[in-house]
Amino acid sequence: MSHILLALIALAVFAAPAAPADETEWTLPRTPWGDPDMQGVWTNETITPFERPVEQEGREFLSDNEAAAIEAGVAQRRAASDGTSPPGSVGGYNQFWLDSGTEFLSTRQTSLVVDPPDGRVPTRPSAEARRDYNRSRQGDSYVYMSVWDRCISRGVPGSIFPAGYNNAYRILQTPGHVAILYEMIHDARIIPLEGGGHVDDGVRLWMGDSRGRWEGDTLVVEVRNYHDRGWIASNSASRRIKGIPHTEDLYVVERFKRVSEDTIEYEVTIEDPEIYVRPWKISMPLTLDPEYEMYEYACHEGNMAVELILGGARATEKAQQGTSEGR
Repeated sequence: MSHILLALIALAVFAAPAAPADETEWTLPRTPWGDPDMQGVWTNETITPFERPVEQEGREFLSDNEAAAIEAGVAQRRAASDGTSPPGSVGGYNQFWLDSGTEFLSTRQTSLVVDPPDGRVPTRPSAEARRDYNRSRQGDSYVYMSVWDRCISRGVPGSIFPAGYNNAYRILQTPGHVAILYEMIHDARIIPLEGGGHVDDGVRLWMGDSRGRWEGDTLVVEVRNYHDRGWIASNSASRRIKGIPHTEDLYVVERFKRVSEDTIEYEVTIEDPEIYVRPWKISMPLTLDPEYEMYEYACHEGNMAVELILGGARATEKAQQGTSEGR
């Protein structure tokens, strides 16, 4: 009888249903050819500041309660100013037309800049002087204006810095290539993988020349061969850094790593010795949003900004000349 009993017990054990898998367990999806699958539409709208504010000096992260309090304050200020514009500005109509985020990044980091440790971009005074010079002459010629206002490009990595709207990026993959379609300014970027060296040094590009490779499950992209007519950041959310120029020596290294079903860790290191005292780094999560609709960014068709800015400057000069002659 004991042998029969043992057999029945063994049968019951092996026939029992398996314990349910941990619901938090996640397996990195892969493409049919074996690369980590990062395809989809990813977003990063946020109120996390580009650089660490003075009042948060020495703090890399906020608590959930601190973040919630700041978020509530931002919401109140936006509601109070909705539909209004500062003197001399046509404004953005109202908040309906903007999508700059309502929350801090899920990491609760106090700035997009994570290195240097103080969360500040180590710009040289000469670079800031060039930024200020361009700002003071925007009415003189289009060459001093933002490449964003001119509908050309926000560059790399500027195209992925959070802005007031259009913070979406569609990633597509094929064997040997990764493509990124940026919602803002219609930029489309193709990154060859393991495909040899960069283009000839005489070829200089707005978005630089990208070459990627896989290091384990991390996509590493090196970008060089820039010309010197772009800005490292061109949106107002970058605040002090908006308008900082770059040189032909700009060297960028990006890292994309999918760490969960809905998160890619994005990191970028920026080096340009004539502009910065040392290399600096931004880190932020990108969030998968399958429901997000990306629409055409038809910038040039309705872009009257350049014409009106230059026309307004000429009208101002004419009026000042008339005033001067009438004295």
